[in-house]
Amino acid sequence: MSDAWKVIEPRHAPTFSAVVLAAGLSSRMQGQHKLLLPIDGQPAVRCTVSAIAEAGPEEIVVVTGFKGRAVMEALDGLRVTFQSNPRYEEGQMTSVAAGVAALGAPCNVVMVCLADQVLLDAADYRELIDAFAAMPRGSILIPFFNGQRGNPVAFSASYATEVISGHVNPGCRKLIAGHPDEVFVHEAAHDRFTIDMDTPEDYARVLARLGLSTAVAGG
Repeated sequence: MSDAWKVIEPRHAPTFSAVVLAAGLSSRMQGQHKLLLPIDGQPAVRCTVSAIAEAGPEEIVVVTGFKGRAVMEALDGLRVTFQSNPRYEEGQMTSVAAGVAALGAPCNVVMVCLADQVLLDAADYRELIDAFAAMPRGSILIPFFNGQRGNPVAFSASYATEVISGHVNPGCRKLIAGHPDEVFVHEAAHDRFTIDMDTPEDYARVLARLGLSTAVAGG
């Protein structure tokens, strides 16, 4: 973590930074890298990061690993910081820790984003920040829709040291049960927070939602 990085208070007017997890193996995508699959002429990861950028974060750190060079090329020209995670095969939490450690801009909320959630737009990310500012309790926000857990997860920047050390995993599915006073569930009015692309079937469903077909997905 940069020496310049610090927590800003108060929470009622939160500024946020985003950590984008883009290091995974895409092991269920049958040989394709899901983040490089075309979405209306752009790589999926570029669609996601562009939407996050439009939401107005202080900083975006993109954590790379598998095919990291290709991911970086797909984001060429966007104002992001890249952080390589040599331990990406050990699990997602290593990427979360690497990304949070790389944050340099002052903020008071950190949002951990999945790079394959291409249905989310800038308003969706702002919805979570506004919900974080308004939540009556807790310091970790997790979106849900119809009982299904979603992403991104937003947490107070005061947790950064514990996240970097691995003592707190804001993406852990046991977090709600283990820390009920710290976690606030945001009940969303739509399912976009629960949709990502892990399999070819997921990709096809996403294209259908966007009114695209596999034949024209590349533009």
